[in-house]
Amino acid sequence: MDGIVIYHNPNCGTSRTTLAMLRERGHDPEVVEYLKAGWTRELLEDLFRRMGVHPRQALRVRGTAAHELGLTDPSASDGAILAAMVLDPVLVERPIVVTPRGAALCRPADLVLSLLEESS
Repeated sequence: MDGIVIYHNPNCGTSRTTLAMLRERGHDPEVVEYLKAGWTRELLEDLFRRMGVHPRQALRVRGTAAHELGLTDPSASDGAILAAMVLDPVLVERPIVVTPRGAALCRPADLVLSLLEESS
């Protein structure tokens, strides 16, 4: 491990590509399969703060019940979105990568390059 964490969904092509890019550049990230591990509110709040985003910006709508749950409604609060994400981890967009240089939602996958050291 080299201080890199990827919150990964192995069924997602972008997530698999991002993980492969990290490994191709010689990194050995900690892989957290968040659909199995789940989220805590504290972890999501920390990740979103580090990424500089609000929960709505990290909300996955495609292939989820976000719309049915009312989370896409402009009146849905950050607290409601966070609570739903904790209950149903698939509601968080992926992959999220954390390195010593920062954190980012890596969609598209090549955004991960901005989180790597220049010499990598």
